[in-house]
Amino acid sequence: MSIDLVPIRRAIISVSDKTGLIDLAQALAARGVHILSTGGSAKAIADAGIDVTEVSDHTGFPEMMDGRVKTLHPKIHGGILARRDYPTHTGAMDAHDIPGIDLVVVNLYPFEATVAKGADFETCIENIDIGGPSLIRGAAKNHDFVAVITDPADYAELTAQLATHDGQTDLSFRRRLAAKAYARTGAYDAAISRWFAGQLGQEYPQRLTFGGELRQTLRYGENPHQTAAFYTTGDQRPGIATATQLQGKELSYNNLNDTDAAFELVSEFDRPAIAIIKHANPCGVAEGDNLLDAYTRALACDPVSAFGGIIAMNRTLDAATAEQIAKLFAEVVIAPDADDAAKAFLATKKNLRVLLTGSMPNPAEAGLFVKSVSGGYLVQTRDNGRIAQADLKVVTRRAPTDAELADLLFAFRVGKHVKSNAIVYAKGGATVGIGAGQMSRVDSSRIAAWKSADAAKAAGLEEAGTKGSVVASDAFFPFADGLLAAADAGVTAVIQPGGSMRDAEVIAAADERGLAMVFTGMRHFRH
Repeated sequence: MSIDLVPIRRAIISVSDKTGLIDLAQALAARGVHILSTGGSAKAIADAGIDVTEVSDHTGFPEMMDGRVKTLHPKIHGGILARRDYPTHTGAMDAHDIPGIDLVVVNLYPFEATVAKGADFETCIENIDIGGPSLIRGAAKNHDFVAVITDPADYAELTAQLATHDGQTDLSFRRRLAAKAYARTGAYDAAISRWFAGQLGQEYPQRLTFGGELRQTLRYGENPHQTAAFYTTGDQRPGIATATQLQGKELSYNNLNDTDAAFELVSEFDRPAIAIIKHANPCGVAEGDNLLDAYTRALACDPVSAFGGIIAMNRTLDAATAEQIAKLFAEVVIAPDADDAAKAFLATKKNLRVLLTGSMPNPAEAGLFVKSVSGGYLVQTRDNGRIAQADLKVVTRRAPTDAELADLLFAFRVGKHVKSNAIVYAKGGATVGIGAGQMSRVDSSRIAAWKSADAAKAAGLEEAGTKGSVVASDAFFPFADGLLAAADAGVTAVIQPGGSMRDAEVIAAADERGLAMVFTGMRHFRH
């Protein structure tokens, strides 16, 4: 049996986040609700001149064990869990002097924030809430009769319910609160279990749990017939989840996906850098002496594809660069910051989304990447592998020059962020041709060269940018044909992981063409 309207006569309040606490307590007190509370919450309510009963006075048991035991008592949980329509329950309440509790207002010890601050093991353990989740889960289970609030954002709706229903809440409201309550305790436990597994060095524990908080319900997914939403995990890695949107339309599913790809790519570089992304693949990436230099050269790689793209940078956006960006139709600009003049230039593009993150992500930082498949999840560590000059093995008769080495390392870093099969041509710290997502590596080599030739023709240049460039491949060349296609495009040096059963054949082809080639020993497939 369910009862629609239930009066609130007694409430228990125990909150870590005291946002809106006094206003809520005053609203409850004005309706004659008897308030029970604990510790800091009770003190704040009392200091505001509102009548409140300490839980220890209600139960007849003092708080003990440094506050670990305070609400874990039959007089609390009995009052929450008792069904008011079961005579055996109400009889037990009468026999043991257990008053009903009709409202539970609890938010939990800040475990996630404590971990994010880098607290030590014991401090994190002490910030695992025990009584709070028990109160929340009990109230949510008995939502036929008890309302449970876990988020200060719901205080206003609660007071509106009380005003509408003369001090009562309706069942629909209580059910929505109950669902939200279980989601909160589930996410809380997920955070604890993930942290504990990390403390024990368990990269893949027997049960892997995830929690997320709804940031935004999106207009649709990749396509209009798909629904979508954006959830955040609480991870403070700088990027789309931490960014502030200064202007522009609401971000779409594809905007978010592409912007994340762009910002992660541009974080790879130490010098000022720009990445222009379209459909999660780069169409131009460049380093420069400054952002304007980097932007000009990144755009030159493929100005046609750059139309409607995402522009990411790893420095504070300045006015000169913003003025040039404003000339291009772009969907999103993301940067760690922007100066006032740059903001003013971009403000003229009303529909352009501008995101500021405050800082850059660390490309070497560990993390997990999760992809859903039918019936489960594929989970792997983030591709945080990075290749330095010392990691390279020269396998051809000719070693690369210093200039070639710099471009090879640049191209390989870009290739890490290009969908496989990936081929990246680069010269002077800028991409000059990119081939992505083809079923054969030789096709990626040819497509990148074709696009480079088209870009050169459109710019009125005499030869394609691939002439005198270097080429990076995200995985080994299974045959010499892909390398030969790059050689035909004019490359002088090659970087690839190596490891093919035909490496000797590929090396011989490179030597025959006078190319320098280095092996990295690290592959960067990206699907």
